[in-house]
Amino acid sequence: MKVLELRGSNAEDSLRLTFVGAFEPKVALEDALEPFLQATERYSGGWMPEVVSGKRRRRYSRATFWNALEERRGERSTGSYFYRTHWPTLEMSLGLSFSPLAPELNIMATVQPLSFFAEAERCLQVVELLRAWASHYPVSHASAHSVADRGAADAPRFGRDMQTSIRDGFDKIYEVFWLNVFGPKLVESVGRERMLSTPAWRVEELPNGSVLMVTCPTVADFASEAAREAQARAHVHLRPDLDYATVLRTLRERSAALAPVQPRFHPDVAPLLSRVVDGVAIHERQRKVAEFNAYQPPEPVEWRPADAALPPDVDDPEAAREHYGDLAEHLVALMHTKVPSVFEATPESLTDVDHQFWHEEFPRVFERRNIDAHAVPAIGAYLGEVLVRRLGGQWIPRRKLEEAQVLVGRRVWLPFVRAHHYMRSCQSLLDCSLTQLYRVAERHRS
Repeated sequence: MKVLELRGSNAEDSLRLTFVGAFEPKVALEDALEPFLQATERYSGGWMPEVVSGKRRRRYSRATFWNALEERRGERSTGSYFYRTHWPTLEMSLGLSFSPLAPELNIMATVQPLSFFAEAERCLQVVELLRAWASHYPVSHASAHSVADRGAADAPRFGRDMQTSIRDGFDKIYEVFWLNVFGPKLVESVGRERMLSTPAWRVEELPNGSVLMVTCPTVADFASEAAREAQARAHVHLRPDLDYATVLRTLRERSAALAPVQPRFHPDVAPLLSRVVDGVAIHERQRKVAEFNAYQPPEPVEWRPADAALPPDVDDPEAAREHYGDLAEHLVALMHTKVPSVFEATPESLTDVDHQFWHEEFPRVFERRNIDAHAVPAIGAYLGEVLVRRLGGQWIPRRKLEEAQVLVGRRVWLPFVRAHHYMRSCQSLLDCSLTQLYRVAERHRS
């Protein structure tokens, strides 16, 4: 069954709900999960799960939900996944652990786009959903917030490094999100009276001793000045050891880092840089766009004027050209599964190859001797074949691969030299991209 998937790079921000709660192990699982199902079906307005998945996907119903849990049932755990087939996109997981592990349900839901929650009514439903979950399943901490801002907040902050975070979990209020549920232990560490007097849009004590807190009415405008001030006021109230001006400055810096930047990439490498940006974490994307806007790829040096071309020095030029074709096929064999366009030998396939090598960090991951012996000849031959097929180029064979040339217009290009430069480092994949050399050769062919 086809479902909507969270979009990558140019995607909008998303709302992320995280919830880890305990449940009563002596109660039948159907009864233990009834509050979860009731609340989800009642309050996930507009983003209600439409598909549930265990080992296979089915249209969501109570019956298919239990089937999914049974399919994934192990001795100590089970779980299921939830999706939608219509906008907005949903990816949601439910994990359950059993004795001898602590009986626990772990919920993570991501709804895209975040702009779906620009309406106060939709945000209120999210609040009621987490309130219902937290009222039935004791939590240490639960939250709902922007995915992009969560990523920006993951850096060490306010005296807490990553190792401490991994060791201690949410043992102290290091971050205040748009929606928070603080468990009894956190409430007592702050002081219940202080917690309940937090200057926030909504503060409510739950029957099990937890406290629900919402900083402002809507989550979609979390980066606005008013929302950041509310977030900072709440955080400093809960952590009197922090300085309001410092906290607010940090939040403003995060807002600035997430502000959209219009791409203005160098045209020769714009297709490649756009693909690279697509793979960057959303909280780092705008910084990367700004970095690439300033990036100017070095002019290719792997060419000489046509009248300075080296003449063929092989006994059988046709056999040499067939050899170059065989080498190019090695790249096709290497990459065709992940880059199907490699069969086409087009300018677009060069960009796909560039991106795949970048994504794999190929020059860093693989042994240098194997790169030089196998990858460089295959890449150089493939680049040369694209110049021949798409720009009307002509191979000028040479005994040494690095001297082999492709005549295009008034220049001869050295594709094997380019491939050697290209594979020197991950940065060289951008500085010496196959995409750029093709575009420059295309401009100069007349």
